[in-house]
Amino acid sequence: MTGLYIHIPFCASKCGYCDFYSVTDRSGRRAYTDAVLREIRRFAGRGLRADSLYFGGGTPSMLEAELLGEMIAACREIFSLEGEITAEANPDSASFRWLSALRRAGANRISFGAQSSDARELSALGRRHSPEQIGQAVREAREAGFDRISLDVMLGIPYQTPETLRETLVSFAALGVEHISAYLLKIEPGTPFAVNGAERLCPDEDAAAALYLQTVRELAGLGFAQYEISNFARPGGACRHNLKYWRAEEYIGFGPAAHSLLGGRRFYHPRGLAEYLASDGCNLVPDGPGGGPEERLMLGLRLTAGVDPAALNLSERGRARLARQAEIFRKAGLMAEGPRLRLTPRGFLVSNAVICALMEILDGELLQDCNEFEAERDILS
Repeated sequence: MTGLYIHIPFCASKCGYCDFYSVTDRSGRRAYTDAVLREIRRFAGRGLRADSLYFGGGTPSMLEAELLGEMIAACREIFSLEGEITAEANPDSASFRWLSALRRAGANRISFGAQSSDARELSALGRRHSPEQIGQAVREAREAGFDRISLDVMLGIPYQTPETLRETLVSFAALGVEHISAYLLKIEPGTPFAVNGAERLCPDEDAAAALYLQTVRELAGLGFAQYEISNFARPGGACRHNLKYWRAEEYIGFGPAAHSLLGGRRFYHPRGLAEYLASDGCNLVPDGPGGGPEERLMLGLRLTAGVDPAALNLSERGRARLARQAEIFRKAGLMAEGPRLRLTPRGFLVSNAVICALMEILDGELLQDCNEFEAERDILS
């Protein structure tokens, strides 16, 4: 079964830390919806079925629920869509009317960009909502019929302390949500945060790491099990769509900046709403093969379930090298005990370095296979 992603590029304003593609001119909402509908319908007759749909952004709650409903209906028509249908939303722009209309259209999961329950931190991030609006949005989503609600939390942000983080986590859990995503702030080049030197207001690297480990501990105590580097859920509350990304399963992305993995190939739409509309959604760019052993290792290590080494199809020599390297990381407290390759919370903090070391082994194994193939070909010729 395939996952579907639709990028909604409209925002009321641009947050200083955000590097996702979005525009603040919302005049083209109808034209954009029509272009996405045409792109969806180009998949008619291919026999693809979908069990998840995710509206990301941008800010999907800046698009009328009726237009999102048209996209849901098209996905049902073309992909026989059944299952999880998620929309991201901001607490200040997701009215009860919008939530109710979206629920009637078939959405069954909502993800609010809450970020913090501290007014000073929200202001520093450039968020448009108040702490009170977060609780109101969750209550109205429940009243509208949503039984799966997620809240985003940002870590390592300006003015954040262990005390304010604890208050955020406790207050969000008290709202009864099923899912919390907790992301460490990364200041991307070219964003206003980078240009204005916002890092001077943020916890330093060691303090940010401590905030992450605090989040893992405290959410566990509040009933949220970690299942991915940045994601925590009550039983049954994991985001099924996002699991497709980390398991290297197939998904199709619609709209500018949307990526896809289908039939073992990756492709994407470049950033740019005008270019997307001018091409009528036909400006896809090939991005090479996807879903191979290297990707399964790299993406699977983001999950607390980790990776089964047997699924990597390594030789006996490669399995032995991988086991030796994994044991080094286990002794350092970066990987968990057991036959699967699984990172600990401390390991997640340095996941890039751990993954790179393991990938070198996998790359060497693949290179060895290639060299052996070339040697056999030379002999046969």
